[in-house]
Amino acid sequence: MGFVSISSFAFSVTTTTGTSRKPSLHHHYSHSNRLHFLSKCSPLLPRKCSVNLLRSCRGNTACRASSSLLKIEDDIDDEACELVSGLEISIGEGDDSIDAYLLKAMKNNNGTGILLLSDIFGFEDSSTRDFAYRVACNGYNVLIPDLFRGDPWTKNQPMTLLEQWITKQEPQRVAKDIDTSAKWMVDEFLAAGISKKLGIIGFCFGGGRVIDALSRDQGALFAAGVSFYGTRMNPSLASSIKIPVLFISGDDDPLCTVSVLKDFEKSIGQGSKVVIFEGRGHGFAHRPNSPEEDKDADEAFTIIRKWLHDGLVTQN
Repeated sequence: MGFVSISSFAFSVTTTTGTSRKPSLHHHYSHSNRLHFLSKCSPLLPRKCSVNLLRSCRGNTACRASSSLLKIEDDIDDEACELVSGLEISIGEGDDSIDAYLLKAMKNNNGTGILLLSDIFGFEDSSTRDFAYRVACNGYNVLIPDLFRGDPWTKNQPMTLLEQWITKQEPQRVAKDIDTSAKWMVDEFLAAGISKKLGIIGFCFGGGRVIDALSRDQGALFAAGVSFYGTRMNPSLASSIKIPVLFISGDDDPLCTVSVLKDFEKSIGQGSKVVIFEGRGHGFAHRPNSPEEDKDADEAFTIIRKWLHDGLVTQN
């Protein structure tokens, strides 16, 4: 597949320019220099812009996921990671429009899309975007929609207000935004003559919504799912999921217990898998707080990298 220009991309875009950097294996990044943004849009003004989402994978080693769980990103070319672009976009129009963040591999693009659902801190959170950047470094196009319509949970709010905030996130509206975002990605790929299915990843709140989305999807748009320590998951939906789901959590996470995940694994079938990290609590894979958690976060990333490669790149 040669260079593909998606001329049908015509949405409102605001671009942000940052400095180039190598991705750290550890997740302690500065928000201001996190990404090296490349685009054809003006860095100063929102405007209509045609975005080149896909480039061919030209044999760069970053296009191939390692099968070894002990090898942590050693095969990713530094230059390839620097050639990841990031765009703030708006999907749809008017009150139904959804803000989102699109990361796309420029050098080693494998023509595959991934929808990433954030935790309660939203799509602008640096930990979520850092994780998405690492996924894009492996050749993917990653879309992070704003599930909370500009009203994410913030760390300075008292936890006593969390449930009140959760109730404001109307499930039907969240579901619609997720489905709209997924369909947008698929339509843009189809416009470029590519009919690959998507992957879906979610953390915490987003990990629970992975289950909801795959239950609704029935295998139509998605081919592989990953749920990191999902919360508020409905066990009755498991049997309606038609694709394999990888569940990653810690055995010290009261919000996502091992027994519940095992039940999901059994009910979904389809080759689903549960990976539990001993001694780890909630959020360790994308918000590690110690060198030990950093190590487990890196291993978790390697596991999902192989899962996505096998389920999306190899199978599509």
